[in-house]
Order: sequence, then structure tokens, then C-alpha cells
Amino acid sequence: MEGPLSVVLRFSHPVEMIVSVLVGMGFGFALERAGFGTARNLAAVFYGRDFRVLRVMFTAIVTAMVGVYFLDLAGVVPLSTLGILDTFPAAQAVGGLLVGAGFIVGGYCPGTSLVGAVSGKLDALLFIGGLLVGTLVYTLGADTFAPLADAGGRGRVLLHEWLRLPSGVVVFAVALLAVGAFWAVGRIERWVNRRAAPAGQGPQSVPSGAAAAERRAP
Repeated sequence: MEGPLSVVLRFSHPVEMIVSVLVGMGFGFALERAGFGTARNLAAVFYGRDFRVLRVMFTAIVTAMVGVYFLDLAGVVPLSTLGILDTFPAAQAVGGLLVGAGFIVGGYCPGTSLVGAVSGKLDALLFIGGLLVGTLVYTLGADTFAPLADAGGRGRVLLHEWLRLPSGVVVFAVALLAVGAFWAVGRIERWVNRRAAPAGQGPQSVPSGAAAAERRAP
């Protein structure tokens, strides 16, 4: 494994592997504590009941983005050292739709299914079985899928380069977008849960990420 951390700190290969395992365990623990090990919590975002997935993932994206931006400015982790997959718009659009459909039907994504499996969830184990079958089908049919997978390759594309804007402007814009998204999904949650609440009871009668946070507040 090669990466900015190992290059900057000059890790040996055994140390890299140990750090990778520890980081993976920490990430899995954080996902479980955020409720990502339960299919109901993950699928609820598609029904407007609970947007904890969006909140946690958007927060992680913005945190990583801001961190990488300042590390690049400081010259500690230049963007050129980061491994970024090439862009294939058609294949990635189709893949995103398939992943989204699987997310709705199965209630997990590849990463959260492993968290659920470690937590003892049978549905997560079945989901992983589906992942393995899908991977096998794609591997065996690689020649058939190649025209779509290789179509329209654009190489390494960064958002600020594509928009032709300074990277700092894009970082600030995405952070504002996150704040706006948090506000919007909070309103959607309250509206959906208010409509789902039994007659005569308030919106907090239906558990949601926002409602639970309000109940815990002093």
C-alpha cells in the first residue's frame, strides 16, 4: 500500500498494515455508533424519515475536503500524491444507479454491510452474498461490459479544475452546500414524521434522527 501518510511518515510495510487495520476498525466502530449497521436506519433516508446517512457522510466529506485542502496548501500532502480514479461518466452513472437501487432494496452499501455482518445482522450477510454474486457476474462478463466501462474516459478530473475555479472557492461552496442540505433535510424529516404520526400526537411520536437528538437535548 502506498499513500501520503506512509510517504510522509516513512512507514515500513508492516507498520502500514497495522495502521490500516486500526483505521479500519475505528471507521467501522464509528459507522456502527452512527447507526449504519442497521438496514432500517440506512433505508430510511430514501423515504425522508431519517437523514442520518446524509448528515454523517456529508460531514465526513466536508471534513476530509477541508483537511486535504489545507494539507495541500501547507505542502504536506500535495494533491498530486493522492490516488484518484479516472473518470468514466457513463459507467459511473450506471454504477451509481445500481448501487442506489441495491441500497434501497437491501438497506446496505458494501461498507455498511460489513459493519452489519460484524454486528451479527443476518440480512447484512445475505447482502454480502449478493455482492459476491454480482462481482462474479461482472468478472465473468468483463468482455461484454467493457464497451460501457471504458466509454468516454476523461482521466483524472478534479471538481475545481472541471469548473475552472480556484480550489478554495469550491471548498467553500461545498461547505455551504452541506449547511444548506442539513437545514433542508431537517425540514423534510419533520414534515414526513409529522404526517406519519398517529392522530393527536406530535411529530416526535415517530423516531427519527432529528427527533432523537431533540429528546436528548437538555
